[in-house]
Amino acid sequence: MSRIIVGILAHVDAGKTTLSEALLYQTGSIRKIGRVDKKDTFLDTDVQERARGITIFSKQAELAFQDLEITLLDTPGHVDFSAEMERTLQVLDYAILVISGSDGVQGHTNTLWKLLEKYRIPVFLFINKMDQPGTDKETILAQLKERLSDGCIDFEAEDTEKFYEDLAVTEETMLESFLEEGKIAGRDIQKAIKRRKVFPCYFGSALKLDGVEAFLQGIYQYTEEKEYPDSFGARIYKISRDDQGNRLTHMKITGGSLKVKDLLKGRDWEEKVNQIRIYSGEKYKTSPVVKAGEVCAVCGLTMTKAGEGLGIEEKKNTPLLEPVFTYCILLPEGCDASQMLPKIRQLEEEDPQLHIHWNEDLGEIQAQMMGEVQIEILQNLIEERFGVKVAFDEGNIVYKETISDRVEGVGHYEPLRHYAEVHLILEPLEEGSGLVFETTCSEDKLNRNWQRLILTHLMEKEHRGVLMGAPITDMKITLASGRAHQKHTEGGDFRQATYRAVRQGLRKAQSVLLEPWYDFRIELPKSCVGRAMSDVEKMKGTFALEYEEDQSQEGEEYSIITGSAPVYEMRGYAGEIRAYTKGLGRFFCTLSGYRPCHNEEEILSVHVYDPEADLDNPTSSVFCAHGAGFVVNWDQVEDYMHLESVLKAEKKTEENKIVVSRDKTEERWIGEDEVEAIIQQTFYANQQKGEKKRQYKKSRSREYEFSGTTYYSSTQAGAYREKSKEKKEEYLLVDGYNIIFAWEELSKLAQENIDSARDKLMDLLCNYQGIRRCNLIVVFDAYRVKGHDTETLNYHNIHVVYTKEAETADAYIEKFAHENGKKYQITVATSDRLEQMIITGAGCQLLSAREFKEEVEKEEQKLREEILEQQKSRRKDGQTIEDAVTSEKIHEFYQQVNQEET
Repeated sequence: MSRIIVGILAHVDAGKTTLSEALLYQTGSIRKIGRVDKKDTFLDTDVQERARGITIFSKQAELAFQDLEITLLDTPGHVDFSAEMERTLQVLDYAILVISGSDGVQGHTNTLWKLLEKYRIPVFLFINKMDQPGTDKETILAQLKERLSDGCIDFEAEDTEKFYEDLAVTEETMLESFLEEGKIAGRDIQKAIKRRKVFPCYFGSALKLDGVEAFLQGIYQYTEEKEYPDSFGARIYKISRDDQGNRLTHMKITGGSLKVKDLLKGRDWEEKVNQIRIYSGEKYKTSPVVKAGEVCAVCGLTMTKAGEGLGIEEKKNTPLLEPVFTYCILLPEGCDASQMLPKIRQLEEEDPQLHIHWNEDLGEIQAQMMGEVQIEILQNLIEERFGVKVAFDEGNIVYKETISDRVEGVGHYEPLRHYAEVHLILEPLEEGSGLVFETTCSEDKLNRNWQRLILTHLMEKEHRGVLMGAPITDMKITLASGRAHQKHTEGGDFRQATYRAVRQGLRKAQSVLLEPWYDFRIELPKSCVGRAMSDVEKMKGTFALEYEEDQSQEGEEYSIITGSAPVYEMRGYAGEIRAYTKGLGRFFCTLSGYRPCHNEEEILSVHVYDPEADLDNPTSSVFCAHGAGFVVNWDQVEDYMHLESVLKAEKKTEENKIVVSRDKTEERWIGEDEVEAIIQQTFYANQQKGEKKRQYKKSRSREYEFSGTTYYSSTQAGAYREKSKEKKEEYLLVDGYNIIFAWEELSKLAQENIDSARDKLMDLLCNYQGIRRCNLIVVFDAYRVKGHDTETLNYHNIHVVYTKEAETADAYIEKFAHENGKKYQITVATSDRLEQMIITGAGCQLLSAREFKEEVEKEEQKLREEILEQQKSRRKDGQTIEDAVTSEKIHEFYQQVNQEET
């Protein structure tokens, strides 16, 4: 038998629980259909669920239809419990979206549709309550196509020409099949549903079992079992407790299998599975093993979290829906807050949308929640489980902060025998982006393990802003530079430096206060439209009159207004609508995201926050002098920091580019080589090759001389002059392997060991650069290394480049010369004739391998003479000073000089 996991979702009061009962009854899983009004439904087992007639907690039921096993997950429909629903989406193969035929597509329905789209879940739609008066199938279907997707198709008209026509327009492959054969195969329809191109729609009444059989048949016919890998993986979607207080971890196995007594590992925990339960309603059966594609509840795990992935499911999906209100939990007299806090945190484990915070300064427990219904449920849960009757204050809005400019944050932590420095780039992102962390720091500056540790510290904490201490969001934080001490640095040092770097950057930046906004939909009598529009304008919101309904309800024509407005202004507005419409108006709202606060000054005047007084989130850094640490304020950190500012270095580079780009007007004399090229291309262009040689033949000598770091031809020295406003920066590019195989000594060494030859060349170039003080880049081919990307590293005082796959050293040098030939004074050392021609065309100077070798040897000889002049001739172990001064000694000497300069 095949198996699928199906979730059932709906706007509140659409009949979702009733449909679940009908599916269970139709498949023989239950003998009697329960009813919400009679409080005897199979899945709504909690006391509060039955009392209120709504689903609060997701439940599991097992049912079978023909040879298809279905795990049905019932989810809450009320907006206050959306997080419970969203976590369930992560484990679904298919979803059933229930829509009320009398109400149509409502506000929360759109939210559900967006979430289903985000998680790429195929959807079957059941339009319920079609037995009620005033419902029209064609009107509802048109609304589904307009508000949800053109792929919403009536599957009750199956095997008709119109049915195939509607399918054909959704996908090109089905259109071809329809044009060729006049119909579309069931397998093609099944694939289109899986790809979310088609959304089957069924109509009926769950209470009367009308259309339920056809709906089950459609699910059986057009779904397919998912394939899973052999490696173990699991997705945790819920934490709960049974009647005995045992902690249950609800999960879907997404790969391999899970057995009792298996050892499971998380990021920072390792625990053993004691028991595996398969639930169906309140009852369960134990199982020794569960395979991929099954949902179970596991006992014995105490550190798991809802939304966590295990095994191959390591990446954690953060819920889109977040609480927007924060309340203070008011405990009764005589109740110790320190004892209640760990108990309430148990409820936080079960509902991650409930954020519990302990305010040390005020000595109170604070909770972030979605709204009033969730408050009532939480009150009852606390009283039911812990026997304490709590109350809540009026509550406040959950604000957030971001920045509007790009800044560099520096954190330094250096008490005695500790050391860490971190440089972070903070820059704003688009609304709704959240926090993004990455690194661009070179491993030459900071080891990869330290970089990973810094990123971990960035992600492990909820960082606070500096306006009112609200969490930060919509920001990209990049690790740009850092430094560790080989002896004194410990892991905790980078934690301190990272936190301080974030805070110092926020202090430097222009911070922006963000507030939550609602997307709303108001349905009300036409006579009340003016009042509603006026109210929205006063709330600083935006709106549009979407359309007017021709139908009349209770003698009134209805209009629909949609728009968005700040949550701060819309609190309690649903009650106002009911009042001025005399109960005829309806108000729906969903959280649309965070936007700049419309009354920032007013909010900040009420929520006074001093970032310097927040000892848990310091903005200063700690430096060390004379064996003792001292604190440096955030605005003076850059005067003490040990590393160069990354942004200032970028700015300096940009300024240099601007100066070079402006310096384009140069007086230039044409050299003899260029005169020869022009004559060859013009005067003798139409003559034969041999005739050209007879008519114009000129021998040229190319004896190069070295002046500073500029190489030029002696035949051009008097004819070629450049007058520029500023001396150009000098670069020497060396074709690594070309030079190795051109120099006899290195060529012989390369035949034995190419790595030794490469290291030998780099040592010689380090000595040479130490003398000439130019920017020296040696380029080696790595184009045959599969998957290799361009790698640049510093070898002492020179730069070494290994080219990427499919790129030769010639190509890299030519590209560098073409892009930078006008900006810098570039000389290329190579004996490749084709490369020489291209380099010359880019305006660069040339040096052959032979000439370059002579130049290196000449400079080394000069160095020997300088050293010998500084010391008196004497014997050392039977050697003269001249014998002792080898190229290796020279290399060591200049390495010491470079280190001292650094």
